[in-house]
Amino acid sequence: MVDHQAKQITRHCGMSIWRRSTLRGDKHLLLDVNVIVDTWLGLGSEEITEKILDLSRADQVKLWLSASSIPTIEYVAKRSFKQRGVPPDEVQTLVSGLMTDLFQCVDILTNYGFDQKGIYSSAKDFEDAQIAASIRSLHGASVCIVSEDEEFDALGEVPVFNPAQALAWITSSDTAKGSIPFIDLAAQQHRILPNIEKNIATVLRHGQYIMGPEIKQLEEKLATYTGAQHCITVASGTEALLISLMALGIGPGVEVITPPFTFVATAEVIVLLGATPVFVDVEPDTCNIDPSKIKAAITDKTKAIIPVSLYGQPADMDEINAVAAKHGLPVIEDACQSFGATYKGRKSCNVSTVGCTSFFPSKPLGCYGDGGAIFTSDDALAQACREIRVHGQSKRYVHTRIGVGGRFDTIQAAVLLAKLEQFEWEIKQRIKIGAQYNQLMDQHGIQRVQQRPDRTGVFAQYTVLVDNRDELQKRLTEGVSSSSFTLPPSPLSIPTAVHYPIPLNEQPAYKTLCKGAETPVAAALAQRVISLPMHAYLATDQQIAISTTVAGAGVIK
Repeated sequence: MVDHQAKQITRHCGMSIWRRSTLRGDKHLLLDVNVIVDTWLGLGSEEITEKILDLSRADQVKLWLSASSIPTIEYVAKRSFKQRGVPPDEVQTLVSGLMTDLFQCVDILTNYGFDQKGIYSSAKDFEDAQIAASIRSLHGASVCIVSEDEEFDALGEVPVFNPAQALAWITSSDTAKGSIPFIDLAAQQHRILPNIEKNIATVLRHGQYIMGPEIKQLEEKLATYTGAQHCITVASGTEALLISLMALGIGPGVEVITPPFTFVATAEVIVLLGATPVFVDVEPDTCNIDPSKIKAAITDKTKAIIPVSLYGQPADMDEINAVAAKHGLPVIEDACQSFGATYKGRKSCNVSTVGCTSFFPSKPLGCYGDGGAIFTSDDALAQACREIRVHGQSKRYVHTRIGVGGRFDTIQAAVLLAKLEQFEWEIKQRIKIGAQYNQLMDQHGIQRVQQRPDRTGVFAQYTVLVDNRDELQKRLTEGVSSSSFTLPPSPLSIPTAVHYPIPLNEQPAYKTLCKGAETPVAAALAQRVISLPMHAYLATDQQIAISTTVAGAGVIK
């Protein structure tokens, strides 16, 4: 019996670490000690628990153990196997093997998320309460505790189901109602929570909160990922652009070419240095700068070009670089939305003189605060950027340049190191989900931003073009009922955003700097673009609901 049970657990728990990192299920189950031990012993609801493990293997759910349960599981299992006649010298090997297989099936919830002493004031059972309190780390998730104990003390915070009830809960569709998140950072965090906590705890232990060892580790990994020779992490995507311009010597009296259809930071850094932004119109299908219009904007004062890889898709960098090369101009790719994308097989951030990205939380690779990075294969530029980010220091208290306080926090580097472990999978998911969106929108006749075949976009936003945008946003926010969804026919609130409603050359702060720039394509796009929920954990049924709702709202011309 013992051999049979060991094989069963191995079969159900033996999925790879990679498989565990790709779980898509939106329901989380915290397993009590008795559920695990009963399964090992072939008791109770063993078959149902195995079905739950099967669902985990099929990426339907996420399973957890509380760290406080681990020694209890080991103790109870050893005692139980001895009572069933397993020789004492075999028990250790048996239980160790079962525990190893279990750890491949579940992740561990630590005790960081609650006050250890505080839970005992209201707890009826301290062991149960500690297990229940650990689930607070999964804030915002759909969670339950699975236990055979009908009296389990869950502190009144989460439901407690026996395995049969848990199985019914998993297969229910209750989480499909309500609002679809625009960007689901919680779902991402839940899947990497142990590594996030481990990395942050490491920083807290060594205490090097500024320029700690994680900074160098991250820069090396990011440089390798892009293929650039150098990566310089900085305080934000805006700082990345600013420091890059400073390193290139951009200052008063010069001009920098850039598109007007972008976030204000792209032009803001140019103006902060006393230079003048020269706005060149964008392509109507990709919303990126139109390379064919750049040459006409170049003057004797032009000192750089900043194309923006908007919505996560690189601009036509070969054409831009070719124009720049003829005039001896450096090109700074504003890749704040496109980290992870490719252009003709090359990674965004490594397709021009300099590449700049942002680690703002909503970006394809985002930290839990502000952050950014500069990429270049020019040794002199890299050295200049490194010095500028630390107040122009070449060594301590030797200031060889004018600089800024632009360093990246060590804790944020620790967060990104954890996220990088599944980043490549997330990029593949974004591309897959973007393609599914495209198919759905095309079926409904909804105009969308186009992706060129020689590059990949990472869909930092998924953007469509509609008329009567304000009315559509109102309808989607209020919720639209439709019995044609694969989801239940209940009001479904769909959040939206507009990136960007006013071109920069029409913004009050920049109008006087634009020399009457005419950008009719950008102006037209600004009136029609609307971004829909997009992230690596967006389910197909949610996409169907979104596209059907947009198409059925009755406001698209």
